[in-house]
Amino acid sequence: MLRITDVETMNCAMTPAVYPIRITHLRRSPVHHYAEHRSYSWYVDVDQLPRLPRWLRPFARFEAVDHFDGAPGDTLRQRVDAFLANHDIELPGGRITALLLPRVLGRAFSPLSLFWCHDASGELRCVIAEVQNIAGERHAYLLPPDEDLPVMAPKRFYTSPFNGVEGYYLVRAPRPAETLDVTVSLHRDNQPALVATWRGTRRRANVGQILRLQVTAPLAPQMAALSLRVQALILRLRGVPLVPRPTAPQNERMPQAMTVSAAGPAWTAKNRSWMPS
Repeated sequence: MLRITDVETMNCAMTPAVYPIRITHLRRSPVHHYAEHRSYSWYVDVDQLPRLPRWLRPFARFEAVDHFDGAPGDTLRQRVDAFLANHDIELPGGRITALLLPRVLGRAFSPLSLFWCHDASGELRCVIAEVQNIAGERHAYLLPPDEDLPVMAPKRFYTSPFNGVEGYYLVRAPRPAETLDVTVSLHRDNQPALVATWRGTRRRANVGQILRLQVTAPLAPQMAALSLRVQALILRLRGVPLVPRPTAPQNERMPQAMTVSAAGPAWTAKNRSWMPS
């Protein structure tokens, strides 16, 4: 396990690192509503998750059970590999980095987690965007490895009582560097109904920085959940109608005939998704 004192030796790989971030949500339909709050994310290697000093661990714990499905005792890497295998993708020896919000004081809640999956040569082969709703349910979207332009993913998951499963996402999720700049927009009828952004600047993952985050963005998972509940109340007071939960979940899956190595020819500037052209 990677200890926090090892950060200096990992600078070339840029993990682990922390990003104090500002999260914004702009709803454009059926009402115009804007909200933002402060938080933070860790950028980590899933094979070398940070191991903090014992007295600091309650403020940043990384647990495999907080992501994907799997058996008790699975590592986070095993759960990611199982998800990829379910989509006929194998990346033996490839590095997987992730943008995660860890547990704080035993509470885990992360509306968006991102995983960048590389092959053994270091080439980025795909991205996984895992979303979580306020009920604690999770769903993962498999995305193509395009870091320059947004990629499209059909909406398959009931994330909010104000949004059904209609429409599609445009996701721009370049790997974090000195800055973090992620944008996810929900579109219906080719118009953006909701735009969310995660933006921040890289900081060294040391004890001082972690303590500062507990002051500038305390109880981050709890506050993320509270923020969503408060915004839901505001939308209800503004008369936004509730959308019933679908009776049967829809499963997002990359077509069987398409693998990561074969996906390239199917890509066009017009159709930037895993869906067949």
